[in-house]
Amino acid sequence: MKAIKILSILAILVCTTMGCSNDDDNSQVSSPSEVTNTVTNGGWVVTFYKEDNVTQTNNFSGFVFTFATNGVLSATNGSVNQTGTWSSYLDSGSTKLDLMFSTLNGPFEEISEDWKVISRSATKIELSDVSGDGSVDLLTFEKNN
Repeated sequence: MKAIKILSILAILVCTTMGCSNDDDNSQVSSPSEVTNTVTNGGWVVTFYKEDNVTQTNNFSGFVFTFATNGVLSATNGSVNQTGTWSSYLDSGSTKLDLMFSTLNGPFEEISEDWKVISRSATKIELSDVSGDGSVDLLTFEKNN
């Protein structure tokens, strides 16, 4: 009876351990070229931005972001124009979208990061960045209609 209990416990442990594999390892990550093809197609708006567990989406209200094929990034709301650079590349198996604004002040300084691409579609790109304190910042762009 004791042997059956031990075998049952071992079987449960083996099944649990094998069932805990990280499905993310098998998921398809967008390639840098796919991200590039997506972002260079039209204007984009920030629909979600969360830093240090505080939602700050309103900091980008009215701004339309344009990712030019030559690596120039601009964000304009009609009266204010912020410019910088962008690139998409592969880093340790993760596709990154690097945003770097020329004027590092206010909210544009906060999003000048090397963002990990979490998901990408033709109309939406979700990004994350782990801050120095370990918190996860989130940024979502959606196609401007």
